[in-house]
Amino acid sequence: MKLYKIPTGPMALALVMGGYLLAPSAANAKVGETDSAEINRLLADAKTEAVGLKSDADNMVTLTRADVNWQSYADKIVMIKEHVNNTGKLLVKLENAKAEGAPWQQTAIERIAPLLREMATNTTATITYLNENRAKVHFSDFKDYLTGNFDVATNLEAMIRNFVDYGNTQEKYRDLGKLLEITG
Repeated sequence: MKLYKIPTGPMALALVMGGYLLAPSAANAKVGETDSAEINRLLADAKTEAVGLKSDADNMVTLTRADVNWQSYADKIVMIKEHVNNTGKLLVKLENAKAEGAPWQQTAIERIAPLLREMATNTTATITYLNENRAKVHFSDFKDYLTGNFDVATNLEAMIRNFVDYGNTQEKYRDLGKLLEITG
């Protein structure tokens, strides 16, 4: 068994002080203690919808490489519309709970809203194009709509996932602080 010498005197004080200065302050340990459990739950639900939305948007882009009729696209766009509508309902609940949330949760809500609106606008435009141009689903204009939807869905999913991950990390940080009995 190898024994290590424990520093004493000025060297020990320097190590302790260095650790103290590098460790998060008591003020930082409190970051996120005002997280709203309801907002965290709603964000997790929005993440689930966003994952489905991204998957369905990807499937629509994949259909452009196959010889399918307009009905195949119509079936998929209905699924995308449902995800957008469900996420929109969650956003209304998030906005209603926003004042109760931590600053990071409020920022999440503010950043999700414009992307979701863009997704809704793109989805509506895609539906309109499909309804008016059923014979033109293999044209580049339609493919551009689908690619745009996929890009926005990807960005929305990544943003929501990152905020959910941030919230989970904050919670683990607080739990670790409690375990280590850090006060402040």
